[in-house]
Amino acid sequence: MTPPRHLFLLSFSLLLAACGSQPERPVQDARTESKPAPVKSASGATTKPRWGGGYYKDDGPADDIPENLEQTPDAMPRWEPLHKPALRPYEVFGQRYVPNTAVVPYKARGTASWYGKKFHGQKTSIGQPYDMFAMTAAHPTLALPSYVRVTSLQSGRSVVVRVIDRGPFHAGRIIDLSYTAAYKLGLIHGGSGQVEVEAIVPGESASTTYAQVAPPSMPIASAPPVAEVSTLPAGIYLQLGAFANADNADNLKRHMERELDWIKEQMVILRTNGLHRVQLGPYQTRQQAETVAEQIRNNLGYKPSFVSR
Repeated sequence: MTPPRHLFLLSFSLLLAACGSQPERPVQDARTESKPAPVKSASGATTKPRWGGGYYKDDGPADDIPENLEQTPDAMPRWEPLHKPALRPYEVFGQRYVPNTAVVPYKARGTASWYGKKFHGQKTSIGQPYDMFAMTAAHPTLALPSYVRVTSLQSGRSVVVRVIDRGPFHAGRIIDLSYTAAYKLGLIHGGSGQVEVEAIVPGESASTTYAQVAPPSMPIASAPPVAEVSTLPAGIYLQLGAFANADNADNLKRHMERELDWIKEQMVILRTNGLHRVQLGPYQTRQQAETVAEQIRNNLGYKPSFVSR
């Protein structure tokens, strides 16, 4: 006997409902995902898991990360000769910075970011190579080198770092930390965090020495010499910064080439009237230059100035 049509339709509907009611496989939120286990490097040493970048786009830890970064000693403050070329006034994105010419009291609260493998081995503002595994930092105006205590306002953790570089040049940021310093403060995963920065003015009688830090797992290569030009073709240029010191101009150029890796035009250092100017171009029309300047403002929070020649 053939079952009535309405019973067949009812059975088919129940079957579909049963299939649709099967529990879906839970999707694990990336923020609550368990940390990957340590892996072996090519040398056979155990390394910590790799986590994606800090504040700079596509930045991040190295392939091989030393063990026990949390046990890296803080920098040990002491009196040091200041690096005079890094104490001269300079300009970035139309904003003039006047660095301190002495180690003086300083305290500020704001956002800290960190920088990693993209800058590892590159020359800092005092001429020494950047080591992402050392306890160092960059600041726009503090005397170089000097020392500060950085305290996370979220975790309450504090570290002492040696300030050897200029930056960050992003709106709302007050200090750029090395990878290890950010790791010890718990800022790696978010890329940035709220901190208090306080300068340390060491006593003249102090006999402390530099802290011993974990050795870098990547070879530190010396930076190539600064490439400058004295003339440029006619057109409209975007000026990113102007420095009395050539190394500082080169430092900004390298940072911007990585941060603005979508730029098609050439970035050059123009030396005129005793200044080293980091410029981008040329653009044929003001509208073309305005479009790129606005994109830079959206990315970094600052808008370059315009130069016509």
